[in-house]
Amino acid sequence: MMSVFRIDSFSAATPLIFAGVLLLILVVSFRSRAVVFCQYLRTMTGIELRPSDVRRVFRERGKDGVREFFPDLITREDLKEGPIAIPPAPAGEESDTFLVNG
Repeated sequence: MMSVFRIDSFSAATPLIFAGVLLLILVVSFRSRAVVFCQYLRTMTGIELRPSDVRRVFRERGKDGVREFFPDLITREDLKEGPIAIPPAPAGEESDTFLVNG
């Protein structure tokens, strides 16, 4: 039974070392999810967010909570900028406004 766990050479230890490296990569990738999400959010929308906020929301509300958190942040950022100015339609063009007789 002890011969199963004995590692006599480097070639016998290679699969174990490879498994350890893969485990390390897995742990690092799971730990960096919040950082990557915050970088994506800043790049795509300009919204600054801390990874600790994402972790907190994930811990409290799960994956769906983080998905709901994203549109809320975009809405808040849009409201900070104020209302969007919609230019009037040029004369002679039909508008998209429909009048309903009531």
